[in-house]
Amino acid sequence: MDQLELSRSISRSLLQIKAIKFNFREAYTWASGWKSPVYCDNRKSLSYSVVRAMIRDAYVKVIQENFPDAEVIAGVATGAIAQGALVADQLNLPFIYVREKPKDHGLMKIIEGVLEPGQKVVIVEDLVSTGGSSLKAAEELRKENANVLGMTAIFSYEFPVAIEKFREKKCKLYTLTAFSALQDVALEDGYITEEEVDKLGEWRKNPQDYNR
Repeated sequence: MDQLELSRSISRSLLQIKAIKFNFREAYTWASGWKSPVYCDNRKSLSYSVVRAMIRDAYVKVIQENFPDAEVIAGVATGAIAQGALVADQLNLPFIYVREKPKDHGLMKIIEGVLEPGQKVVIVEDLVSTGGSSLKAAEELRKENANVLGMTAIFSYEFPVAIEKFREKKCKLYTLTAFSALQDVALEDGYITEEEVDKLGEWRKNPQDYNR
């Protein structure tokens, strides 16, 4: 299966298990505060063994092809912890994870696990929207003198603002699937109509002011 076929297959699977949903009547609210007609919860894939394995194997392929020197896999809490651990196990590499913020007790760590200075780290993320929280994980790892090779995520909305942020922070990003593939599959399989494709286009032009 080539990359395009795999991308479409993953998008199709996420739609089938309702990890990705559309609602053009009542917008979803993201953690960033943005309103959206699309919601993606990739954690649902963990409940479906076939989808879970497909995503794990796709992560592994991306890492082997693009980051062959990886020494540590880092999951971003909380959505990518489980898949990150599965990927690390498949690659026989150490696993760590990065919290959103330090614990408020004990050692107050933000990075859990063993990370040696200079180790080559690949970040596993579940979703990239604006890119802010994903790149924060990369920043925290670099503070601990990790050599961050890059990041791989299940899905990206392909917002220009996120693409620019990754470029500015010099962080390579490879995604298993993305919004363009999702939209094509969703239209083909009847999840959305041609009219709704136009609505998605309008939303993506100015997502921060959608439905206000």
